[in-house]
Amino acid sequence: MYDKSNKVTGNLVVVTHDNVEKALRKFKKKVAESGLLQNLRERETYEKPTTRRKKAKAAARRRWKKKLADEQLPKKLY
Repeated sequence: MYDKSNKVTGNLVVVTHDNVEKALRKFKKKVAESGLLQNLRERETYEKPTTRRKKAKAAARRRWKKKLADEQLPKKLY
């Protein structure tokens, strides 16, 4: 993609020394960090707002239980 000043925008990786594999790994990492694929997967199907809230609440519950489990002392092994 080009902006108004003909500069390339978006995820760009330059291939140096004919090392395509390394450039591909860098590109995949950039795409993963930008969240493009995650966003695309979310938009593939419509999700009702109630379902979205339900998933968010369940995720928060899991995070809370995990935090509580990490704070507990380990059980005695005798």
